[in-house]
Amino acid sequence: MKITLIGSGNLATNIGVALKNAGHQIVQVYSRRLLNAVSLASRLEAKAVNQFSEINGDADVYILSLKDSVLQEVIAAVCKNKSDKIFLHTAGSVPMALFKGSAVRYGVLYPMQTFSKERVVDFRSLPCFIEACDNTVLEKIKTLALSISTKVYTLSSADRKYLHLAAVFACNFVNHCYEISSELLAAHSVPFDVLLPLIDETAHKVHELSPAHAQTGPAVRYDENVMEKHKMLLAASPLWQNIYELMSKSIHQTAIINNNKRI
Repeated sequence: MKITLIGSGNLATNIGVALKNAGHQIVQVYSRRLLNAVSLASRLEAKAVNQFSEINGDADVYILSLKDSVLQEVIAAVCKNKSDKIFLHTAGSVPMALFKGSAVRYGVLYPMQTFSKERVVDFRSLPCFIEACDNTVLEKIKTLALSISTKVYTLSSADRKYLHLAAVFACNFVNHCYEISSELLAAHSVPFDVLLPLIDETAHKVHELSPAHAQTGPAVRYDENVMEKHKMLLAASPLWQNIYELMSKSIHQTAIINNNKRI
């Protein structure tokens, strides 16, 4: 297929590379900052543009990979006079209905992963969630998605919101905990990489055990002696203290519920 990318950020970069490697032609890359558009377009052998008026009608599919806050405005501009084209957004928490009134053929292609420009992700085993305005468009999107991933699922906008929420807990919040750990260690001249074997084992465990069965630590048994000592060590950061306390309460309450279910 011929594809135009609207956006040049982390996700746009990764999906653009995946699509090109799968044999698709990237026609244009749009970014409001021309330098960003040029950087990605040169990588994908595409034309860089930074004006909506420069986005031509040569592509079969237009993929909008942008911040949620600007999608509505950009959709209205990009879809104009292209009723025969397919338009997709890649957002986890934005409903497909955002295209209504602006596009005739539209849908969603949401690759669930954390992306960075500096680290290109292998899409083959990456779950991609799709949705479409009708079955004909759904088949087109499915064909496109299967060309870059072996794991393609159809999911409604309503359910995708909860998927995105779950991903925030599993990825963004966990990474913030890494950041807190890193700062605590750095203050005492301990390198963060001493935690990597623990981090890796924690991640590997949930491939074989449910998160409920894999959970360990003082909060599960509600060891108040250890927990109070930890909170005292966090006295200089009330916010981190609150995070520790709330997280511990949640872990303990969940453990009680899970134990009652097993009885």
